[in-house]
Amino acid sequence: MHPFTFTRVDDESAALAAGTAGARYIAGGTTLVDLMRETVERPDRVVDINALPYRGIDLQRTRLRVGALVRMSDLAADPGVREQFPMIVQALEASASAQLRNMASIGGNLLQRSRCLYFRDVSAACNRRSPGAGCAAIGGRNRTHAILGTSDACVATHPSDLAVALAALDTAIVVRGPDGESRIPITEFYRQPGSTPGRENNLPAGHLIAAVEVPRVPEARRSGYLKVRDRASYEFALSSAAVGLDIRNGRVRGARVAVGGVATVPWRLPAVERAVVGRPASAETWRSAARLAVEGARPLPENGFKVELLRRTVERQLATVAGLS
Repeated sequence: MHPFTFTRVDDESAALAAGTAGARYIAGGTTLVDLMRETVERPDRVVDINALPYRGIDLQRTRLRVGALVRMSDLAADPGVREQFPMIVQALEASASAQLRNMASIGGNLLQRSRCLYFRDVSAACNRRSPGAGCAAIGGRNRTHAILGTSDACVATHPSDLAVALAALDTAIVVRGPDGESRIPITEFYRQPGSTPGRENNLPAGHLIAAVEVPRVPEARRSGYLKVRDRASYEFALSSAAVGLDIRNGRVRGARVAVGGVATVPWRLPAVERAVVGRPASAETWRSAARLAVEGARPLPENGFKVELLRRTVERQLATVAGLS
């Protein structure tokens, strides 16, 4: 492991000063420590931010605000969140392992880096890790890689289950910096790789995620998260779907659909949403809308199966959520 200094801060201004000077923030450490051990990340200074006051879970009439240092397991166990936002709870409980969820923070989960095996192998070509090096995954083993939002520079999938659910619900990322507080819509927070895959999000250097704010939309309560993977636990998604529906008198009044495991960022599906709104809550509606989920897909030699898998994942989850009382 590359030598580094480790310090703790107990106030936001000290944390921001350290970040502006190039330090890396650490909370649960479930991602950063792994990357440092593998020498993918080589920070000279690491700053523990666990003393910052970013730990509240505040459920109000119009929105849910969750501090960035809330642990994943604590958010999943919150009674109000379990009742009002089942897709968030299910996404959290499908993530990692129970031990990791006890350590991992919400902010850290949203900032975790790619699980591409070539990104984590420092001997392999990876534009995300070393700009201009090439992408070994494009001509290599790419069964688990993305079919949506890819480029000639990178085909790695985004790893977060939680981010998919938050994308479906139009979440805002609350950011703190030297100039105060700002909000970034989650669909604008993550960056598709394009020609600069090393720039994974739009969080300014040295800034902190302080919280996420989730609107209490009608679709949130009747919602769920489906994760399809090679094994039932501690595995990343091959395909996933976060679906929320507002159904009244047998017809769909509103829909929220986002998918993961198939794209370079959490992938919202507005075409699927438009295709179900105003339609009867029926198997034919789900089937026809799910066909739109794969528009623009660019499969690689080993992951062409994801096209059909994604379509079926979306169709199944639409039907499952529609069947909830």
